[in-house]
Amino acid sequence: MIVLDGPDTRAALPMADAVECAREAMRATAGEHLRQPLRTVINAGPAGFLAAMPVCVADPAETLFGIKTIVVKPGNAARGLPSHNGLVVLFDGDTGLPTAAVDAAVITEIRTAAVSAVATGALARADAARLSIIGTGAQARTHLEAMLEVREIGSVRVWGRTPERVTEFAGWARTRFGLPVTEAVSPRDAAAGADVVCTVTASPEPLLSAADVAPGAHVNAVGASQPGSRELAPDLVARCRVVVDRRESAGAEADDLILSADPPRRAPVAAELGEVLLGRAAGRTGPEEITLFKSVGLAVQDLFAARAAVRRAAGTGIGNHVPMRAG
Repeated sequence: MIVLDGPDTRAALPMADAVECAREAMRATAGEHLRQPLRTVINAGPAGFLAAMPVCVADPAETLFGIKTIVVKPGNAARGLPSHNGLVVLFDGDTGLPTAAVDAAVITEIRTAAVSAVATGALARADAARLSIIGTGAQARTHLEAMLEVREIGSVRVWGRTPERVTEFAGWARTRFGLPVTEAVSPRDAAAGADVVCTVTASPEPLLSAADVAPGAHVNAVGASQPGSRELAPDLVARCRVVVDRRESAGAEADDLILSADPPRRAPVAAELGEVLLGRAAGRTGPEEITLFKSVGLAVQDLFAARAAVRRAAGTGIGNHVPMRAG
């Protein structure tokens, strides 16, 4: 069995590869061979929560088994640690023996942005060049990198709750990519005039409303992936053509899609991203339309990303090998 820690996983999964894996995973989500229940969550209140996400792709050509188990600790930022920690474990499709254990925090960090990039490629206008990022954490950085894989981004506006972190992110982005970066004073200021908006926060309340997003924009809303959190106001969601990673998962976990509680009403979902990629459903239907990709994260995305990292690691000598003997 190969074990990839955080640095090994990052080295073995460049963003260009991750975007291709994400595209493959979303196509598989719309296919007939995927077996993927909703994630199981054990909530420990302020101490965080444990989530388990099993998946199987029962393709006649190749059976894939995997599971991501992760603990989310919101207070870890103060310790200088990732908020998400755990493992993605892969199993041999023939014997069932574990073949790999991969750092789940890095897989989640990279694959989430890669899926947003696939959605942006499918839904944003071809000339989209102005990027807005709401949030300053790890997902903000990987989303900037991922957006550059699918669009010619010419400028970035960023907002976060902590001004020092906004400045830190802006400096990193300017140095890493040579882009002009504006430090916005509010979410509305960050989204003003943007062609692509990425919301990557854990906000419990909406940060953007309908008046904040320009006609023709594309929005990737990925931060609110559990009930009780939301980044978008109902009036904004109601204006959007909504595409999700998976209907069942979004219906159970995406409070962003709740338009009203009384009476209960949810935003209509136009398509799953995989359906758009396979040509079964339309993506953007007009230049002035606002498109929304609502992602809650799927185990199949972790599975395909981890498999790609393991394959690259095996070919380059990255990682540590641990003997695994049955019985």
